[in-house]
Amino acid sequence: MQLSSSLGLSVSDLLRGDIQLVSPPNVYFLLKKIIDDPQKSASDAAFVIEDDAALALKVLKIVNSAFYGFPSQVSSIAKAISLIGMRELQNLVLAMVVVERFSELPGQLLSMHDYWARNLRCALLARALDKLLGKRYADTAFVCGLIHNIGQLVFYRRIPVLAREVDLLLQSQAQPESDDEVRIEQNVIGFDHFQVGAELCRLWKLPEVIVESVRLHCYPDTLAPCADIAAIVRLANLLCRIENPYDAFTIDALGLTPDQLSVVLDDISMEFEGIFKLFYS
Repeated sequence: MQLSSSLGLSVSDLLRGDIQLVSPPNVYFLLKKIIDDPQKSASDAAFVIEDDAALALKVLKIVNSAFYGFPSQVSSIAKAISLIGMRELQNLVLAMVVVERFSELPGQLLSMHDYWARNLRCALLARALDKLLGKRYADTAFVCGLIHNIGQLVFYRRIPVLAREVDLLLQSQAQPESDDEVRIEQNVIGFDHFQVGAELCRLWKLPEVIVESVRLHCYPDTLAPCADIAAIVRLANLLCRIENPYDAFTIDALGLTPDQLSVVLDDISMEFEGIFKLFYS
């Protein structure tokens, strides 16, 4: 179904004619080809990463950080792959490439530092919550949390005047609710940033679990195949905005206790600044 607005604007309009926006992250797909090819090995994946010296250095910095907490120094990409696995490496690279690609926007209408700080915190929380819940999405929870709001960047990049109007209307709310932003976007633009974000992920041919985690973020569907990862990211996003873990129970704490949520929040708070500097620098 093609989503469009009374302004004659459609989702496909926003995702057309911008090469930087619509072209998928190439290094991610080079790694995907290696993972999907039984004839390829970890050394082939290491070669792809090492071909980009800046990327290789950044990967090693993250692997040696509190993000993984390995007890000894990891000095090579091949060793990093042996520790975290090729699929985890692929998603780590995707996260880094997306942050770098969208590290600035024209017009300075949106603070990219604040945007990525908020979404990186959500990603770390999603990763931690998934671990508490049994690590069903160990490879993808972080990426799903990181890019669930990527449709907002499409709005600011392609229709900045309307995006700013949404922001001003949201700021005018005395006590904005979690769904106010989506409602305002639908009224002003005709569709919301989760719908656009899901379509961008689909355009990039990202795994269905990532596409669906974005699509279902504001449209819970307990019967959908990816409903649980969407719920994890939804809870992580909520925890980014509240001070009291008990408030999470007004929506859905996924069976976790307030004490468990408090521990997660404390852990993320301690490691956030160091990890943020590695991804956004």
